[in-house]
Amino acid sequence: MHTPTRRQRQVLDIIADHIKSNGYRPSYAYIARRLGLNSRAGIARIVKDLEDHGLLTRRRENGHFNIELGSSGDGPTPAGVVLIDWLEVPTNGDRRESWQRRPVLLPEFILGFQTPDRIRAFLVEDDMMAAADIREDDVVLVELRKGVRDGDPVIAILNKERAVLRKYYRAGARIELRPAGDHDPDDVILLPADQIEIVALYRGLLRPVA
Repeated sequence: MHTPTRRQRQVLDIIADHIKSNGYRPSYAYIARRLGLNSRAGIARIVKDLEDHGLLTRRRENGHFNIELGSSGDGPTPAGVVLIDWLEVPTNGDRRESWQRRPVLLPEFILGFQTPDRIRAFLVEDDMMAAADIREDDVVLVELRKGVRDGDPVIAILNKERAVLRKYYRAGARIELRPAGDHDPDDVILLPADQIEIVALYRGLLRPVA
């Protein structure tokens, strides 16, 4: 089963919204404008990839191509279910990259009052939050957010190279990222604020069946 990329899902959403509102397909130029792009050829390639995977079809009518959403198993998400994107973080070819090829489908009620566009999935790669019952290979749900408070569990990107889940503390001009519970001082990450980017706030846990 082909899992659409983030850009492919954006194109599908634009097509679906336009057809629902107007009754006909949008032009490549319109899709490009909605995405802030200049290349219609790039949109054509994405549409072709979607067609190849059965996510939409094109049929000729009166000399023009009309785009229709596909009805394959990779088509619209079922009612009551939401598709969550993976958090975009550096992977460096690690196992997180292979996990991000898998779709994350959740019952809608799991999100509570949150909306899917604000929630992302993140694969935990160490046991530094084990005291909070968050362990290696758990998948956590996080809310996109940069403004956080001391003690909040956050996803932080270190020097644009590595993403970690830790508890956030501000220490003057530096940021301190601590494991949960009792910990060795060597496990604390302390860096200048300009070397750490806070990208999301921890919201919930998904644990794969062993």
